[in-house]
Amino acid sequence: MIDNHSNALTPVENTRQLIRPVLVSAALFMLLTGLAYPLATTALARLLFPAQAGGSLIGHDGAWSGSAVIGQDFKQPQYFHARPSATTGPDPANPSQSVDQPYNAALSGASNLGPTSKKLFDQVSARAIAYRQENGLAATAMVPVDAVTASASGLDPDISLANAQLQVERVARARGWPAQSLQARVDEQATPRQLGVLGEPRVNVLKLNLALDALAAPSAAVK
Repeated sequence: MIDNHSNALTPVENTRQLIRPVLVSAALFMLLTGLAYPLATTALARLLFPAQAGGSLIGHDGAWSGSAVIGQDFKQPQYFHARPSATTGPDPANPSQSVDQPYNAALSGASNLGPTSKKLFDQVSARAIAYRQENGLAATAMVPVDAVTASASGLDPDISLANAQLQVERVARARGWPAQSLQARVDEQATPRQLGVLGEPRVNVLKLNLALDALAAPSAAVK
């Protein structure tokens, strides 16, 4: 008759037997998911999509001007302006407080203001007035929604064709160009709907402004 109790392990011995496979499994999965998988996906992305994997950077005169997927806050009249951005950042004078920092890629996000928010209503109203004034529009002129509202990310690099077309006259005056010539440049830079049905026709603001600078003065870079 076999005595099963004679071969039973003590709790300490049982724990010791479990430690080795647990440690081996932890190390294995750490190497697979924490090292091998990220390296493999990064290498594959750089092979198949080198530009996107590198940040979709746009170069000009040997220097990087920005990323095609992150907007910039253009203010000068000779440039097309991006849509508003709700991103914030630390106040240089008081780091414990936040201040508006449009297109702050380190703190991407929306304002989270709802459709019934008075603050949002006031912001949109003020932006509409400013947009009409800077582009020489009538006080009752319709304004594209992307000209007065921020995107969910706060980093949208594109504007609608309607928004771009309403800025043509201002940019043309600032550059001393015929408006028809500038409109042709906008049409050249326009991106249609994906697969013909997804999204809306749009134009990348940074690419458009760089294209205008290249035509006006090939050695000039967007500041």
